[in-house]
Amino acid sequence: MTAPRILGRIEGGFFLLALLAATFLPLIDALGRPLGNIHIPGSAGLVQQATLWMAFLGALLAARNRQHLTLSTAELLGESRWKDLAHALSYAVAAAVTAVLSYASIQLVKAEKEQGGYLIGKIPEWWSEAVMPVALLILALWFVWNSSTGILGRAGALLAIAVLLGLLYRYPTLAPPFTLPLAALILGAVLLGAPVFVAMGGLALLLFFRDGTPVAAVSAEIYRLIGSPSIPAIPLLTAAGYILAEGQASARLVRFFRSLFGFMPGGLAVMVAAVCAVFTTFTGGSGVTIIALGGLVLPMLLDDSYPEGFSLGLVTAAGSLGLLFPPSLPVILYSVVAGVPADSLYLAGLVPGALLVILVALYGIRIGKKLEASGHKERPKFVLKEVLVSGWKAKWELGLPVFVIVLFASGFASMVEASAAACAYAIIVSCFVEKDLHPFRDLPGVLLKAGSLMGAVLLLLSVAMGLTSWLVDAQIPAKLLETVKTNIHSPLVFLLVLNLILLVLGSVLEIYSAIVILAPLVAPMGAAFGIDPVHLGIIFLANLELGFLFPPVGLNLFLSSSRFGKPLTSLYRHVVPFLVILGIGVLLITYVPSMSLGILKATGR
Repeated sequence: MTAPRILGRIEGGFFLLALLAATFLPLIDALGRPLGNIHIPGSAGLVQQATLWMAFLGALLAARNRQHLTLSTAELLGESRWKDLAHALSYAVAAAVTAVLSYASIQLVKAEKEQGGYLIGKIPEWWSEAVMPVALLILALWFVWNSSTGILGRAGALLAIAVLLGLLYRYPTLAPPFTLPLAALILGAVLLGAPVFVAMGGLALLLFFRDGTPVAAVSAEIYRLIGSPSIPAIPLLTAAGYILAEGQASARLVRFFRSLFGFMPGGLAVMVAAVCAVFTTFTGGSGVTIIALGGLVLPMLLDDSYPEGFSLGLVTAAGSLGLLFPPSLPVILYSVVAGVPADSLYLAGLVPGALLVILVALYGIRIGKKLEASGHKERPKFVLKEVLVSGWKAKWELGLPVFVIVLFASGFASMVEASAAACAYAIIVSCFVEKDLHPFRDLPGVLLKAGSLMGAVLLLLSVAMGLTSWLVDAQIPAKLLETVKTNIHSPLVFLLVLNLILLVLGSVLEIYSAIVILAPLVAPMGAAFGIDPVHLGIIFLANLELGFLFPPVGLNLFLSSSRFGKPLTSLYRHVVPFLVILGIGVLLITYVPSMSLGILKATGR
């Protein structure tokens, strides 16, 4: 076995141990509370450290599986020498930025060592935190090795690392004339194929360095985000979603919703909207819905005589439905960043989320009626027995959101404890009840696949937090607020401008980084115009949901293009009707606040 494979096995093994710890420690606390407050001392700190390990080991897994989020602009170069040069340059910059992040993490670990914190017993806390610089250094070396197949290309990547580290050592601040060229180099590298986290982290490092602030400030923000009490819910729910996606959950859900809606005109299209919405609640709009369900439902639509353009547009659009429903991950993250209670956001999102699903379903019904009028298809009959049988078969998948909501809303469990219960629930159902996965042969591989997504998302979030910190330190939110108040005097106009800005930025930025960067800028502006913070959160998330479809770079467009082998330009045309329909829904959500706040008022929140 080669050294890289041995290292990969070690990374995977430690990742699985961290995930198990993050799952079972909160469960022990939750189950032990009614039994006389039985708990493991310091378990919250251990879960925080486990999340830290999942983030950075997951980032290594994402690098090995090439799952760090990148832009697709490099594909425009085709297979040519220029593409090879672009790849070498982008990876050299990625290696240099990641190496500097490793250096910054070393400074943070040194500071933590001096503080002398301990985990269990006499185990120093900094021993665990050392995973940050070590993992980032390995990641930097991975970028060096993969920057080129030749020795010269790899030497160039190593030289880029040496130059940047030399600048940090030699100069306390960066001369202003160098800021813009270096920023352009970093952004250019991302356009040419470097992961998006390189842009976030590189710009944060550059801006702090320019201001004479120690670059350890970026690592401090990384650690602060990972230490947030609600952040462990993200990897735990991601794992639950992946476990369900890898089994037969999608087939059982499709069968149930088809039996429930198939008798209607356009019933199959309604089924696609419903099942995708349910699936997205587990996966948080990460694209897993399109990947897991697309190959199943698209052939069904085509076999049922739906036009290919409509079918592609429907699957692409439905891949982000359900983003407002519990236990959606973006809602949790917005709650953390904006300081709005997650349970209030979930309640407020029920009606707006249902509206978006219903609008897409109504368009499907309209297409279905047209097909019936032209004699292309006939509706199956409603069979109550099939609804009951298929519903019973899918009871575990349908019960998971209810299970999480009841645990959290009843006050029996915190969000992290409810998420840990969801992960355990998914494992038990998939491995021991439905037996879709073998607990030893299949489950570890599924969890490692989920780990790649966890690492990619958590690393991106963490470095984006560093950029957000600089924006706050530079008083950018206050300056933006002053500009907005000077030029915009009506809350209605402000909301319309916000819709447009979030639509565009939501198509360019990955949803998690968009929340981390934009929410701290938007929240104070909303407060200045007297907009309820919960309502503002629903507007924010609904706009980002729409951004998944917005040409030219909406995430769902790229995923569908890759999954179904269709040119992006043809998908632009197919998603336009859904973009208009969902746009109308977002405007209704924005300007009818009772849709978001009605349930909260009715429940006395």
